[in-house]
Amino acid sequence: MAAYLTRIQRLGAGRVVGLMLLFSLLALRVWDPGPIESLRLKSLDIYQLLYPREERQDLVAIVDIDEKSLRVLGQWPWPRTIMATMVSKIVEQGGDVVGFDVLFPEPDRSSPEVFVQTIQGLDDVTRERLRKLPSNDAIFADVIKASKVVLGQSGYRVSGAEPQALPTIQTGIATLGGDPRPFLVDFPHLLRNLAILDEAAQGHGMFSIASDRDGVARRVSVVAVANGTIVPTLSLEMLRVAVGAGSILVRTDTGGVRRIGIGDLEVPTDGRGRVWVHYSRPELRRYISAIDLLEGRVPRESLAGKMVLIGSSAAGLLDLKVTPVHPALPGVELHAQILESALMGTTLSRPGYTAVVELVLIAFLSALLIAQVPKMNAGSLLVLGGVTAAVILGLSWYCFTVLNILIDYTFPLIASFLLYASLVFTNYVTVSADRFRIRSAFSQYLSPDLVEQLAQSPEKLALGGEQRELTVLFADVRGFTTISELYKDDPQGLTTLMNRLFTPLTHDIMEHRGTIDKYMGDAIMAFWNAPLLDPSHEINACKAAFEMLDSLRVLNGQRQRDVEKQQVSPTLKIGIGINTGLCVVGNFGSDLHFNYSVLGDTVNLASRLEGLTKDYGVSIMVGERTAKAVRSHFAVLEIDHLQVRGKTDLERVYAVLGGAEMAASSDFLDLERHNDVMLAAYRGRDWSHALATILLCREKGNHFGLDVYFDLYIKRIRQQLDATASS
Repeated sequence: MAAYLTRIQRLGAGRVVGLMLLFSLLALRVWDPGPIESLRLKSLDIYQLLYPREERQDLVAIVDIDEKSLRVLGQWPWPRTIMATMVSKIVEQGGDVVGFDVLFPEPDRSSPEVFVQTIQGLDDVTRERLRKLPSNDAIFADVIKASKVVLGQSGYRVSGAEPQALPTIQTGIATLGGDPRPFLVDFPHLLRNLAILDEAAQGHGMFSIASDRDGVARRVSVVAVANGTIVPTLSLEMLRVAVGAGSILVRTDTGGVRRIGIGDLEVPTDGRGRVWVHYSRPELRRYISAIDLLEGRVPRESLAGKMVLIGSSAAGLLDLKVTPVHPALPGVELHAQILESALMGTTLSRPGYTAVVELVLIAFLSALLIAQVPKMNAGSLLVLGGVTAAVILGLSWYCFTVLNILIDYTFPLIASFLLYASLVFTNYVTVSADRFRIRSAFSQYLSPDLVEQLAQSPEKLALGGEQRELTVLFADVRGFTTISELYKDDPQGLTTLMNRLFTPLTHDIMEHRGTIDKYMGDAIMAFWNAPLLDPSHEINACKAAFEMLDSLRVLNGQRQRDVEKQQVSPTLKIGIGINTGLCVVGNFGSDLHFNYSVLGDTVNLASRLEGLTKDYGVSIMVGERTAKAVRSHFAVLEIDHLQVRGKTDLERVYAVLGGAEMAASSDFLDLERHNDVMLAAYRGRDWSHALATILLCREKGNHFGLDVYFDLYIKRIRQQLDATASS
């Protein structure tokens, strides 16, 4: 009952922590500091890249003052007569409204009255005739007056600059819901065109673009404040002139600007009167080279019925902007993108209620997590976390692609993840505490792997077992009785010796995924493929066996130095038997005390193989199933077949002499071939042939350490030959 109450308290504490974290996150979102806003903006850039607006070819065109045109017509600014010709040709080609993303603040220096003052040597008559010619600005103004032209203006901020008067003709601005000026982007100064041009134009729009704090132009003002007066921007003024509206309506509420109305057309904005531009991918077909237009190489359908912007993509004119879809987009294209989006009704918006939606989404999903996570398992937690993330992303993506509404997915995701992580951590701490109690209780009695398995699955703390294919290893110290007699007056020394031996051997077994079953005096029993599955259990057992032999050589080298110190230090040798087969593995014993161990004939044969290593003079002996599994990785040599107690079939047994390199050597392959011939002759009772072959084997394999094995068979064969001769 106490443990149950403790668990309830911990789960309650986790929920309290979750609620505190939730309130903190909601407060952070309401505050909305710069880093949170930047992350939100960057995430919306990803949507623009994944789902750009579909372009329309029949709405907007750009007459481009490009590098090619500058090479032909010379450096900017060009004579106003060229600009007049450009406007005339656009109108002739059926262009609807012409908007200038360039400024004409000074008189044309190539006008006759200006030009005549720079020429020396003219006679008075010629000079006077030139003065009487119309100025280039007047010619340009006449063309503007006869067309639907919107001239651009530039807002700027210069410390100490004198404010300039606004144009005589200014677009009418109507407001609904309050004064929008406190919310709008404010430019203290406005640079405008020559008065003669301003008075001729049907509209005036500011083309200045204020990017976000990271330099990316995501939101472009469509109305702004200059010298304390509300002025439209170029794209909005072009729309007004196109629909023939007398004024622009700015709708405002307590949260700022909400919409801009032009006749029947309404454009949603953010609180500062900016449009979220839904960019299409940059498209060269929008652009018409100015020189191609002037030289008559532009087909009529390229301009007919379109709103035409005149601007520059030339790098030298420095009108390039960073956008979510392109790192250097000409500023004139931003106005083209706004015009297209407004005319298509695809401008993006982020209404004031979106922040409330995001806060409600965070609160709802977080409450769901707080309620459910503490009582769910790991798999269910993973599913719940995935579903939560999918809901957030799916809702945000649907709003963007279908409703053109920007819903932030980053902060809800971050908030949900932090809550999820904190609750999972609480669960982890709770479960870890339970597992710690299990580990503390059983670590002194069971192997580390088994303790961990029991900590993960406490229901396994019961008697019983399962049948599984295992590889079992027995390792025994040879001549232990003799060694014990040397230490009869120093039992502590014998204990130290065995600990020095078993420590590295144990590490070798465990490093190759083995499980220590027990220590039996001077022997170790281990097995593979339980409790943890090991597809290469036979190979790992043999690898461990060779590592054990290497560790023994190191230990004997260390102990050889003990001899030099006049300490008792006999050389240690071990024999290793390995066998693979079906075993019963599990917890065996009583209700009060049990051990994780293995039972079966496979274990008995492994033990017997270990005992036979001394008789055959080899260090490692393995059963037939083990030999078949490791033959491609080790040098395996058949040495006999035995009858296991309780069975009628003979069991072939093998010696493992070395690794893959030895197995592939020509010497070993020769030995293996002759050995197979010898065993066949021996089992066929062809004693003479068997003797000749075993002698050849000893000659071929004298460096494999098989002298005892060869001598054993030579003795057996000669006994059979003697018995045959005497009979």
